[in-house]
Amino acid sequence: MASSYSSDLKLELMVTGENAGTWGDKTNTNLNLVQQAIAGFEQVTLSSGGTLALVMSDGALSNARNLVIKFATATIAASTICTIPDSIEKFYIFDCTGLTNPSNLTIKTASGTGFTPDAAKIYAAYSDGTNLNEVSLDTLGGTVAAAQIADSAVTTAKIADDAVTSAKIADDAVVTAAIADGAVATANIADDAVTADKLNNTGVSAGSYTTASITVDAQGRLTAASSGSAGGGAFQVAVAAQGPASGTYTASNNANFGGAYMFAGGGGGGGGAAGEPSGRNGGSGGTGGFGYYGFSISAPFSKSFSAGGKGNAGGGGGGGGGQSGGNGGNTSLTDVGTVNGGNGGQGSPGNGAGGNGNAGSAPGASLTFNSRSVIVGFEAGLSGNGGNRNQFGSGNSGNDGTAGAIAIFENTGA
Repeated sequence: MASSYSSDLKLELMVTGENAGTWGDKTNTNLNLVQQAIAGFEQVTLSSGGTLALVMSDGALSNARNLVIKFATATIAASTICTIPDSIEKFYIFDCTGLTNPSNLTIKTASGTGFTPDAAKIYAAYSDGTNLNEVSLDTLGGTVAAAQIADSAVTTAKIADDAVTSAKIADDAVVTAAIADGAVATANIADDAVTADKLNNTGVSAGSYTTASITVDAQGRLTAASSGSAGGGAFQVAVAAQGPASGTYTASNNANFGGAYMFAGGGGGGGGAAGEPSGRNGGSGGTGGFGYYGFSISAPFSKSFSAGGKGNAGGGGGGGGGQSGGNGGNTSLTDVGTVNGGNGGQGSPGNGAGGNGNAGSAPGASLTFNSRSVIVGFEAGLSGNGGNRNQFGSGNSGNDGTAGAIAIFENTGA
């Protein structure tokens, strides 16, 4: 009966009584084949773009039987294939360290599948008789590659204290959720590292503030700012006019507050009458209204103004009586305020004295003054005296009141 051969290593299986006189040689050959399978090494040469078929011959040394297959130095520029025989269950080591572009190589069984080396290194693989399967060992030195570590397999307990260095942390890898509350201390922030873009808005608008009102919180941050109404510079005269006069006040671009000192014209005195008895005098005119009005300015700011004229005196008359004095003119600044002129005094009615005119008012004034020359330098808005009687002819005329005035000041921040 003829010998048969083992399925994987192709060792000769001799039948009892066979190979008389050559049994020892056959046995030695089998031992050599076993040695090739468990410790054999052979270098083979690949041809870029071609196919290299490793073989396993019955009872003879063959390249596919070796444990280690080393590929000779070569550049694999095109798709290249290396095959091992089908129907063999065996462990292999493939040395690809001499290859350039090893990813163009496929190592597989003749009819099944295999694997593609991804780098010039050493690979382990197992043939199950149908397909060649890579055994994921990075090198024969025992290094565990990423492919051998399952997703989520490395737990916190497996990482030594201080083992993860900054070089092992990818750029932008640490997200907000991974930073504990209060974990970033002052010492962890580099000098000049926090820019304006990284600070929360405080609600303070960008810009320049004149005579600013400023609020600072406990951390020293500016939390509020607004232009104030005082302290940004001296008041400067913008308008000064004696009545009767009118015009337009236009505020300076950098002014933010103004004040108007306004004096209305005084009323003229009434005329006296002639004849007896005494006491036929004209009434005095009323003083013009006067006061100060403060107002805010927001550019552009332009308002019309007028300064009231004097009230004219009433003429003296005969026995029938004198003439009444004229009213003083109003002084005003549009949308700010108006002070009213004093009324003229009554002329003597001929049988007694004329009544005095009513003083003008200053509705809504911030304050009033007793001295009428404190701002404008003359006695603005004074009343005219009434005229006296004359025993033998016409009564005397009254006196004119004095004209009103306006002085406008503004805070320019200067």
